[in-house]
Amino acid sequence: MGLGTAPGGTRLLALAHRLLGSPDEAARAVSRTRRPPAAPTTSPATAPPASATVPAPAPVADLARACLELLRAHESRRPVPRDPWDRSWPESRRAPGDLDPLDVLPPSERVVFVLHDEFTVPYEEIAPIVERTPAATRRLGTRARRRLEGTEKMPEPDPARQRTAVAAFRSAARGGDLAALHALLDPDVVLRSDTGAPPPAHGARAVAHALVDRARTALPALVDGVAGLVRAAPDGTPRTVYAFTVLDDRITAVDALADPAHLSRLRLTPETEPAR
Repeated sequence: MGLGTAPGGTRLLALAHRLLGSPDEAARAVSRTRRPPAAPTTSPATAPPASATVPAPAPVADLARACLELLRAHESRRPVPRDPWDRSWPESRRAPGDLDPLDVLPPSERVVFVLHDEFTVPYEEIAPIVERTPAATRRLGTRARRRLEGTEKMPEPDPARQRTAVAAFRSAARGGDLAALHALLDPDVVLRSDTGAPPPAHGARAVAHALVDRARTALPALVDGVAGLVRAAPDGTPRTVYAFTVLDDRITAVDALADPAHLSRLRLTPETEPAR
């Protein structure tokens, strides 16, 4: 089923239910995306001719975007950030009767899996919805499938890509460039933190705002051998360490650590800044 197909209300409701996991939220999402358009504001003189072709909105795409926003909003309200690589997360935080296998998937992966595997929407048509290229969208689908099968493992870090992404993040923060920070972050990025670090945040916009000022004065360092950032006291003592997870050239998670007990267990190696 392509996005241009106009499925009936029952099929749209079924799609929303699979995406959101709640019949009430599904009904509201479908109702919201099927509201009639506002009356046109153009005058008869400026209106397009009757023969002009105006493409109708694709109801599946509109609904999927609305559901993705709701899923991300749920994540943003979660008091404890969920680690998508922790398979015990759903079982440890929900009643046994409430478990939904799709709950192990982060928002974008859930949308890609449901649209492609259950509703046969091509990856090329899903890509704009989840704000990725078709190739990256296909990788999300593969990752979601493996996660549901219990065979997905945390990818091994790519040191070169990690270093490039962290350097670009620091450069954008030093320039106060929120747009550049936003572009470097995965739409479903999560900021995890311990006591004394910045509060948790979810989503590219929230994480960019949470870190832009803090990362402005951070220095590059290797955190357990992987590129990261460190904010230090005047005497050089680390105050906050930022460790990054990078997948497909985007930052998918930032772990901000400030608890002395946590910092004492890290192997930190300052990196020399390139000459200007």
